[in-house]
Formats: sequence, structure tokens, C-alpha cells
Amino acid sequence: MKIKGFNPKSENVAALNLITPRLAAKDSTLWGDAAKAEAAIRLNWIDLPSTSRDLLPVLDALSAWSREIGHKEFVLCGMGGSSLAPEVIAATFKKSLTVLDSTDPDHVAAVLSHNLSTTCFVIGSKSGSTIETASQKLAVEAELEKQGLDPRNHLVVVTDPGSPLDQQARSAGLRIVNADPNVGGRFSALSAFGLTPAALIGVDVSVLLDDAIDAASTFTHPDSSAVIVAASLVESSMQYVGFSDRGSNVPGLSEWIEQLIAESTGKDEKGILPVVVESSHDASYPIITFDGSSSFSVEGSLGGHFIFWEWVTALASYLLKVDPFNQPNVTEAKEKTGALLERWKNSGVVSPQPVFESENIAVFAGTSGSSIKDFLHHAFAHKPGYIALMAYLHRGADDSIMELRSLIEKASTTPTTFGWGPRFLHSTGQFHKGGPRVGSFIQITGVSEKAWPIKGKNYGFETLVMAQALGDNEALSAREYPIVRFHLKNRVAGISELLAAARSL
Repeated sequence: MKIKGFNPKSENVAALNLITPRLAAKDSTLWGDAAKAEAAIRLNWIDLPSTSRDLLPVLDALSAWSREIGHKEFVLCGMGGSSLAPEVIAATFKKSLTVLDSTDPDHVAAVLSHNLSTTCFVIGSKSGSTIETASQKLAVEAELEKQGLDPRNHLVVVTDPGSPLDQQARSAGLRIVNADPNVGGRFSALSAFGLTPAALIGVDVSVLLDDAIDAASTFTHPDSSAVIVAASLVESSMQYVGFSDRGSNVPGLSEWIEQLIAESTGKDEKGILPVVVESSHDASYPIITFDGSSSFSVEGSLGGHFIFWEWVTALASYLLKVDPFNQPNVTEAKEKTGALLERWKNSGVVSPQPVFESENIAVFAGTSGSSIKDFLHHAFAHKPGYIALMAYLHRGADDSIMELRSLIEKASTTPTTFGWGPRFLHSTGQFHKGGPRVGSFIQITGVSEKAWPIKGKNYGFETLVMAQALGDNEALSAREYPIVRFHLKNRVAGISELLAAARSL
């Protein structure tokens, strides 16, 4: 990997030089006694550039089956580590892959409400118990059956051997690719989770593995690129660090890195917060690019980047003294979602009264104001360490909301992240609740134009997505973090109104 601009403290470099051979040997004691048990069953990502070659005959046979069936469209249902890497692979190799990593009913409807006779769905989940992916699978199966299509000709399941999903899929006669169970989700780019959808859409995955092997062969050398970048990231000047992949050979890589670093390091009130930015200019924090266009740059092939940033994250976690493989606060958000769904079983969604309403937006907050602008300003008037925008909307249709990130960051001079809900719950959501307690939070929810049922459940996606938003709101509010929710009564007009208010700050 070719790096530029990193100049870390020599003592951190020396410390990492000592442990790279231990990491290569999968030493589970590196992150302390408390992390040892988890690390012992999460370190096989180290070997994936080599061991994933065993998957090549399986993937060749699967691709041949898909061609025989006549699949022309490919949809991946998964969250976090199961979806972000395949999306980057597809973009990098200019292949078509639809990623359904949302519970927004408009998004679900856009994917499912057409002829599915030539569509192959990949269901990716380690256990199958992730509520988003489990709900998507139920909806996919119901729609296939409604259209008179045999799910066995349209579903491929990627999961851990012996998982509940594995057992369900086998009993249903579905095609299954088993992943290595000793690899955590966000370290799984080069496992079956990343490679299966890649192979189906026509990517030569052996190229990714070859490039990863070449890159990793240097990581145990003294002062390797992985050591230098990891040692740099733990310094206070990089507590917030931008990533910009625009114009690079790895489009979308920033979002994958964001999840990997934020969810791995954001705990014990510590962490490094990646900020995915539109360009490498005008930020108050360092920005890393992948094409040499900024002061800090990392260049390489996509396979090289995957294994490189996994090493960097594991090494940085060693210096931070955090367990890179657990995600304790992700479970908390899941539990609050489940509790709300149970509470709403008979009543439907119950929302508090707004503290302010405009024509297109209802505002829910612990502060008062007389305009949308007032509430946006309240989010940063107290000088937080960072601001998180969390949009539970339709990625792909409501994308103009993303402009809010740069507008808020410019007005507040504060690092500002943007995340699509609920997928960020499997990414920066861990950092929000487990990292440094300096965040300020802006939620954006919206009225759904469509309802979409979930087979066998007494609620649909329109209820699920609100439970996830309000459940996370509860988790953040319980920590007494400042949080405001803007609920769009009309999505198009509401987004325009929010952006106009932000421009006037």
C-alpha cells in the first residue's frame, strides 16, 4: 500500500512493530484479558486472503446455476458488514447490485414491487436473527410466492454453519454458502459475505484475494504502512478523521471504513470517528483520500484496502486498549426496538407530541424554538465534539438530504457525520453510545407513502422503521445526549425546508 503524509509518534510505531507478528499469528491476548474470549473466535479474517480460495469452486458452481436460471438482476439483503463490502466491490468493478439494507417501506417497495422472475436475492446474515435482514427475507419470500415463483430458484443464503438461518434455509431447500464462523461481520469483506454476491454479479473474486495477499505480505515488516497509519489514527489530532473516495478507484470505500473503524473502536468512551466527506477541502480535521489528492493518502487495490484497513483497525484498537471485535451497544438498540414493537402491538405507533410544527415538518426535542432554524442551531450551540445526522429515509430517492451534512458542518465548524437509518446502527451507532460522550444528534424521519407487510408479523416495515428510530432516540436520550427529531410530513417539501433552514444558519 502506498501511503502519504502520516507522521506518528515513534513510541506508538515501536509498540506496533513489536506486535505485528503476534497479530499475524492470531494472538487473542493482544487486547487484554476481557477481550481474549471474543478475540479467540474472531481472528480468522487474518487468513481470509488464502483460506477464501476454498470458496472459489463453490462460487463457480453457484454462478453457473444462476446463469442457468437466467438471473439478470441481483439484490443483496443484509446489514453492516454483510452489505457494505459487496456494495464497494460492485461499484469498483462497475457491476450492477441492488443493496437492500433498509427497513424504510418506500425503499422495500421500490425493490420488490415489480416482476421478480429474473431476480436473484442474496440473504446475508451470520445468524439470521438480525431484525432487518430477517424481515427482508420474509418480505422477499412472500412477494416471490405472490408472483408464483419458487423461492428455491431465486434465493441464495450466506450464513454461518449451523446458524438458525442455516437450518431454516436447508429445510427449505435453498442454496447456501457457509461463511467462516470465526470472522466478525465487519471484518468479513473477503469472506463468503463479500465474495458470494461479488461472484454472482460477475466479479473475478480471485483478483481481490490475490491483491489482499500481496498487500498483507508487508504488514509485519518494521514500520509497515499498516503500522504507520494505525499509529497515526490514535493521536488526538485524528480523533475525527475524514475519508473521501470521490474520483478514486475505490468508490464507496469510505462508508465501509466508517463502519469498520467506528464500530470497532467506539467503546469504553474512547474511539476514532470517521467522517465520510464529499471532498478533501474545507474541513477542520484531517482527511484521507485514496488517490493521492490530499495531505493524507492511502493508495492501493480494493483487495489490498480491505485487508489493510482491517489490520489498521486491529492495531489502532491495541493502542486504544479497546476490544475491536465486540459491539455491546448495538444490542441495546435492538432491545429497545423490540420493546417498542411489543408496546405498539395493539395500539400501533405511538409518538409524543411535537414541540413545534411547520407546514412540512414536526419537531420533537427537549428544547423550544419558533423555527426549524432555531432547532438546527440548538444542535450545536453548546459546542459539541461532533454532530451526527441520522436519516431514516429512502436511500436512493431521498438523497438530497445528504447535503445537510456539509451545511451543518460549515455552520457549526464541528465534525458532522451522516448516516442512513437503520444501517448506521450497525456502524457509527456503536460509537454514538459507546464512544466519547461528546455527540449531538439530529434524527430525520418521514411519513411513508407506502405500507409494506412483513409476513407472519402483526406490524409492517412502516412500524419497524419507526420503532428503530424511536428506540435509538430512547437510548441516546437515556444518556442525556442532546437530540432533536425532524419528522417530515411531506418528504420532498420537508427536505427542501430543512435544507433552506440550514443554508440560513
